[in-house]
Amino acid sequence: MRLLHTSDWHLGRAFHRVNMLGAQAEFIGHLVTTVRERGVDAVVVSGDVYDRAVPPLAAVELYDDALHRLADLGVPTVMISGNHDSARRLGVGAGLIDRAGIHLRTEPSASGTPVVLSDRHGEVAFYGLPYLEPALVKDEFGVEKAGHEAVLAAAMDRVRADLATRAPGTRSAVLAHAFVTGGEASDSERDITVGGVASVPAGVFDGVDYVALGHLHGCQTITERVRYSGSPLAYSFSEAEHRKTMWLVDLGADGSVGAERVDCPVPRALARIRGTLEELLADPELTRHEEAWIEATLTDPVRPADPMARLTERFPHTLSLVFDPERAPGDPDVSYARRLADRSDQEIAEDFVAHVRGAGPDERERAVLRDAFDAVRADEAVREVAR
Repeated sequence: MRLLHTSDWHLGRAFHRVNMLGAQAEFIGHLVTTVRERGVDAVVVSGDVYDRAVPPLAAVELYDDALHRLADLGVPTVMISGNHDSARRLGVGAGLIDRAGIHLRTEPSASGTPVVLSDRHGEVAFYGLPYLEPALVKDEFGVEKAGHEAVLAAAMDRVRADLATRAPGTRSAVLAHAFVTGGEASDSERDITVGGVASVPAGVFDGVDYVALGHLHGCQTITERVRYSGSPLAYSFSEAEHRKTMWLVDLGADGSVGAERVDCPVPRALARIRGTLEELLADPELTRHEEAWIEATLTDPVRPADPMARLTERFPHTLSLVFDPERAPGDPDVSYARRLADRSDQEIAEDFVAHVRGAGPDERERAVLRDAFDAVRADEAVREVAR
């Protein structure tokens, strides 16, 4: 059975101030063409269909168009909700849409109930594990302490239990939206840390033939059977070096996996450039980036006059301007933003405690801070679900 694995469409999201709806529509067209021309038997979409719980109308219309075009091809689609989606909104009408071959899996309670498709070699069971916010689903899965590994492990126990009841030789695929250990993050994913831990080990998914992951925006192979498709478009300059693709997966009669990357359309190249303003304006090596979307980091010791206006004369698609003067490591004038770069909320809070009282928090106090951040995240998740 040939699968097309994609995720993280983030319909409705902009790239800095650029509306990406046209590029997202082009991707949907490319997806449909790939399904038709490459003999795809099933499409799997591993969450973050939308960029936010209440998407703009234009994004909903594009989603509706995508579903109609996939249904018209007669190729089944299995789709789960991600941490950016409202599971309840995405799942509205799932029973009716199911009749058209579009199988929405947004309810954690249905994790062990597969969509069963068949080919000439027999059945393939597709299990949809929507994003499992630990604080909201721990009771459903009967785990004592909310954590990503605990709830995913419990969901996978249900998957394996169901699979054990099926005919010998039944192949299996799991769709999941999670941060799996070994994956490489980018700046555009929303933090899902709970209890100081964001990732889960790949071993949680043992026992199935293929795991189609969503959440991380870079296309990645965790193991031969566990893969991220990544987002079809770049949503931050940290993705400048990404090759945006989908996975075309051939699931053999014996459960073997063969995978090929299928490139997605690139609306415009991304480039990060760095140097003094005069260097950036004069460097002939940067000619190749003149039509790219640009993030320019200026290292001038003193902020130059009209830097954006001058940069856009050479690089008309400059979207982001960062000032990072080259200073000695101990220079007290290093910016606050630079000192906080790449630090988690937990680390920033611990630094604040140390700054105020002269000593950092002990382990008990660190646990209090972790619980506080987890409580805020859980409250935000509850309010988003209720919206």
